[in-house]
Amino acid sequence: MGGMRKKGDLPQKICAACGRPFAWRKKWARDWDEVRYCSERCRRNKAGTAQ
Repeated sequence: MGGMRKKGDLPQKICAACGRPFAWRKKWARDWDEVRYCSERCRRNKAGTAQ
């Protein structure tokens, strides 16, 4: 059974818009390398500055 992983074991990135860390999600499995934003809101507000 290759199943569940603990949330702390998942890969993380820093959001390009808000600067907060976010973890891998299953819906991003195919294109994790291209994911840059933690949410749709941050993606829309790309020009925002990291704090």
